[in-house]
Amino acid sequence: MANIISDETIEYVGILAKLELSDEEKEAAKKDMGRMLDYIDKLNELDTSGVEPMSHVFPVTNVFREDVVTNRDERDSILANAPEQKDGAFKVPKTVE
Repeated sequence: MANIISDETIEYVGILAKLELSDEEKEAAKKDMGRMLDYIDKLNELDTSGVEPMSHVFPVTNVFREDVVTNRDERDSILANAPEQKDGAFKVPKTVE
């Protein structure tokens, strides 16, 4: 394991994460962090000179539709179902004093 995590680093990470770790948990975290850093070192050995940078794994296209009005002014037919109406709007009982 090329990357050795110190006890101070584990303490600092525990403080940042607001965790209270036992001694066994600290040792396990040290081993886990060391394995993660070893894996990152292994990935850094890959030749990526011909690989184009990307922001997403899959090609991203605009999935939003155009904002086009598809219905017409149906105010009169909608208000026809209202028990009461006033000035082209629903009339409801007063709810605020």
